[in-house]
Amino acid sequence: MKTTAPAISFHNVTLGYDRHPAVHHISGEISRGELLAVVGPNGAGKSTLLKGIVGELKPLSGSLSLDGLGKRDIAYLPQVIEIDRSFPISVFDCVAMGLWRTIGAWRGLRARDKQAVIGALRTVDLVELADRPVGSLSGGQFQRMLFARLLLQDAAVILLDEPFRAVDTRTVAELIALIERWHREGRTVLAALHDIEQVRAHFPDTLLLAREVVAWGKTPQVLTPANLAKSRTLTEAFDSHAEICERDEELERETA
Repeated sequence: MKTTAPAISFHNVTLGYDRHPAVHHISGEISRGELLAVVGPNGAGKSTLLKGIVGELKPLSGSLSLDGLGKRDIAYLPQVIEIDRSFPISVFDCVAMGLWRTIGAWRGLRARDKQAVIGALRTVDLVELADRPVGSLSGGQFQRMLFARLLLQDAAVILLDEPFRAVDTRTVAELIALIERWHREGRTVLAALHDIEQVRAHFPDTLLLAREVVAWGKTPQVLTPANLAKSRTLTEAFDSHAEICERDEELERETA
């Protein structure tokens, strides 16, 4: 389901680290309800873009806006999860952390909250493992647990950074089905992915990055051999040590 109203707008935005741009001069809109794959070679800026949307990185220049949405409306699954798998926390309790925005950090779970956690675990087929420590899970089970936590956040915008890494084929299929369910519910879903055939099969729209936008639109028109070759060339040629470019400096002076 896709509407014409924007969920996320980019206004000539450049994102990076310590004034070194990682992805630059992005302009455009992501519509509410859009199911969008963000693809590109390693180092193309995919993770950087998602971090900018969620607010972990401030733009070096330009701006991005969540049109009518706040940070509470975003659920984010980063590529590297900062969960110590040796820490003695159960699968149930880890999934319940998805409710912290609604129940607070210290309030206990009510009966309906516990039922919501069980429902999320049931959706990802982990109910029988609810009392297990997270460290005992396989890679696929661990990722399903993280998706269950996302379910409880009930967010309008969902950002997924390489959500299928080290995950078996069956689990990938189950998680894609959950992503497609979110799409049918009218949520906006962005997923940074590296499997091009997976994108062609399941994602109607694609943003192809190579530190800048190479192509953006319907997946068949974006993922052409010429565009993919261009993205590899641009990424390899990009100087990751360059300072923020002159065009950015001019924009900073104009907005100062």
